[in-house]
Amino acid sequence: MKNSWIILGATSGIARALIRRLAEQGHTLFLAGRNMPELEAIAADCRLRGAPAAEIMRFDARDHSNYAELIAQLEAQDGILNCAVFTGSMPEQDVVDANPQMIEGVMADSYTGPATFLSLLAPLMEARGSGAIAGIGSVAGDRGRLGNYVYGASKAAFATYLSGLRNRLGRSGVHVMTVKPGPVDTPMTRGMELPLMTTPDAVADDILQGLARKRNVLYTRKIWQLVMGIIRIIPEPIFKKMSI
Repeated sequence: MKNSWIILGATSGIARALIRRLAEQGHTLFLAGRNMPELEAIAADCRLRGAPAAEIMRFDARDHSNYAELIAQLEAQDGILNCAVFTGSMPEQDVVDANPQMIEGVMADSYTGPATFLSLLAPLMEARGSGAIAGIGSVAGDRGRLGNYVYGASKAAFATYLSGLRNRLGRSGVHVMTVKPGPVDTPMTRGMELPLMTTPDAVADDILQGLARKRNVLYTRKIWQLVMGIIRIIPEPIFKKMSI
């Protein structure tokens, strides 16, 4: 049966790594994002790697005007639909503090935009009774921290949304996995000195393994599950005095 993947935020570093693997496995790909020339270059590479088809779609998390059109295009596809979400933005916290109007854009990129799209896609997947969704959250969403609490709030909201969507769609045979990477070596983190950093290729491999094992929540690198477990249980009076 035909297996199609919709990739939101297809130009991100992790998305590119996953796309290469999906193309080599022979999946049909729909690459969605804002940079159309870059998407076309990625699509051409997918065809060379073995994807039977690779199409590009304009997707802007802050502009929902064409979402219904995208859903109609996907509805016309036969077979199993899957979706991976990589959209998000992480401006430095002090920049957001100086310009609070930026909060709305961060929330749109990381939460409200992809959640709106998935809410429109969900009935298609429900009706077919198959498929998977991988939503990229972040360990930053596990607890509000001094250095990135606006970004963390957006990822926490998305993780809660995915948890509810998992409860809903699991009843019809659709699997939803929340992915929580630690720092990843991508343009978003370039120049930052961050601990336990991993690579886009390693995260992509973890995503495919997690989906195969029907994981509900996936930390990558795995050590972040332990690290964030410790951070979550630190009492608030102590945590308020820490610079983490």
